[in-house]
Amino acid sequence: MTTTFDDTHRGVLPSRKTHPVTAGHPVTYRTSGHPPRADSATYRRSRVALAKIMKTVKGWYFAGRSRSYQDHHGGGLWLHDGTGWFFVRNYVGIEWSAQFCADPKKIDLLRVNARRIYARFPESVREFKKLGIDLRKLLDTPIKSAVGIAEWTDSICNASVPLPQVLHTGTLPKGGGVHNYPTPVTDIDRFRRDDFQLWVKDDEGQVAAVVPVAQRGSGISTIRVVHTTPGTRLHRARERAERRGEWLEMDGEGRMGREAFGRQG
Repeated sequence: MTTTFDDTHRGVLPSRKTHPVTAGHPVTYRTSGHPPRADSATYRRSRVALAKIMKTVKGWYFAGRSRSYQDHHGGGLWLHDGTGWFFVRNYVGIEWSAQFCADPKKIDLLRVNARRIYARFPESVREFKKLGIDLRKLLDTPIKSAVGIAEWTDSICNASVPLPQVLHTGTLPKGGGVHNYPTPVTDIDRFRRDDFQLWVKDDEGQVAAVVPVAQRGSGISTIRVVHTTPGTRLHRARERAERRGEWLEMDGEGRMGREAFGRQG
């Protein structure tokens, strides 16, 4: 399968301008792409290396039907064990726009963690050298300033999570991207059963996410609301429940439950 990277993305959100997004009644919030910026030399090397790595990877977990990816600054660590590349993640990823509030000491902990992981896979250093990246220098250089933070942020050890556009910057109904919805919820969409509908519509026609409260076959059809659109009645109800230290749960026989379980017959 031929894989490509979406060159229109270039490490930033496709839209460089803010645009209104209606979310319930009467709230309107604004979501924005990054302002125009020049790609760093580090980022360009990371991007080229990642594209070459992806040409060798089969059965990529996030691929779905897509053959085109955008590189998400998500803290990915690509390892080589002598037989091929595989993927793990660091503690956290650093979005490009978040680097300017980053504490060098905390970012250096990411470097130290990555250094320990790569020490077990020395083949990675050799393979990255073939791709034009001095991984040893990156891992052995303590991060003490904004310059070091920027270098790490755009490095192959951070800007290296290839996601299809719908999973990266997409919005529902086409796709729940990590830039628009909470990652703990978007992750559910990667491992849910195919016949369970995570994303549903609330009574106002706005996006919500629900999960079952019990295992399949239990006879319990109650659903738990794990995401709501700001400004909606359902969102306010979830906030009230959370203030009480409770989950917002609903009868699975209701409209949202029928939508969630509908494919199960």
